[in-house]
Amino acid sequence: MKLLGCIWGVGGVLILLLFAVYRLTPMALALGDGSMELKHWGFLALSISYMAYAEGIKGFHQGFAPRVVKRALYLKKNPRLSHVVFAPFFCMSYFYATRKRKISSLGLTGLIICFVILVRLLSQPWRGILDAGVVTGLTIGCGSIVYFLYLATIRGETISISADFPWEEKES
Repeated sequence: MKLLGCIWGVGGVLILLLFAVYRLTPMALALGDGSMELKHWGFLALSISYMAYAEGIKGFHQGFAPRVVKRALYLKKNPRLSHVVFAPFFCMSYFYATRKRKISSLGLTGLIICFVILVRLLSQPWRGILDAGVVTGLTIGCGSIVYFLYLATIRGETISISADFPWEEKES
């Protein structure tokens, strides 16, 4: 059960992210079917660059990915049935986390859902331009999770980011 929780936690998160990449990639690739003007190419470059940095590097690589891996490794050492069953959500800090982290995780998920709804209202090429940026960020995010998993399990390095467990709650 120990290893199962870790694998299911990281694997479940990767499945969710890769499914989003799978669903968004056709819209991004459809950009080649239409006539793109110079302004569209400029916004495409901006979307990809911005999302690579903001979502991929700042969001995933410097926060989400190492936290997911650290929480999965904790789950491996400290399995509880409910945590193992819901391991992807445990690793994404939806529960058994500080109040601030739970609010942050749920709030970010809500914002992402709103963003998805709004982007679906856009027509091509604008939807594809934004989707290309998101696919870039998500792909970097998946790579970051695999990278931190490699660092922690193969190389034995310590992940220095806080896992935001309930006992780490800071007194106000």
